[in-house]
Amino acid sequence: MLSIDESPFANILGFLSLASYIATLLPTTLRIVFPQAKETGIPQWLLKHRRNIGIIAFFLALGHGFLMVQKRNFDFFDIKTFWIYFQGVSTFIIFTLLSITSNNWSVKKLKKNWKQLHKLTYVAMVILIWHISDKMSGHWTYLTPISVFAISLITVLFIIRLWIEHQNRQQKITTKVTKAELPEKSTSTARQK
Repeated sequence: MLSIDESPFANILGFLSLASYIATLLPTTLRIVFPQAKETGIPQWLLKHRRNIGIIAFFLALGHGFLMVQKRNFDFFDIKTFWIYFQGVSTFIIFTLLSITSNNWSVKKLKKNWKQLHKLTYVAMVILIWHISDKMSGHWTYLTPISVFAISLITVLFIIRLWIEHQNRQQKITTKVTKAELPEKSTSTARQK
């Protein structure tokens, strides 16, 4: 029988970190998947505050991780510890890299590499699904189904976004090819006359 446990404070911090993280993913996804969302002003507001929200997500994840380390008495010198908590540690490392480089100085210094580095956020998205389902399996709290649903939904919307972006690129390529063929056809038709 499924029982729902009360959420410890560490899990509440993890949930709030997840919610903040999802808020950083929403602006571009909403703009592409739901173009009419632009009219609400929500994507613009989230985009304007994305870096700050991401840093909040990092500090909430830091609190979550700190409390979990305290609660479980991790042995950092045991390789099994890192294997068992691989998802949480990996996500935390990604969040750390993203928060350290979420400033104008890093954007200027890293240039094109900054964008590549910040694509790690999508790797974190996938790892988080694994982390939540693995660590909460067998002892769900009332936050677990909300967390699983939210991260799964943003992942599905991200996949839809990638598909729409792919379709748009294909359409641009087709348009360029068609425009390039038009002058060739008109010159060859003129030569025939």
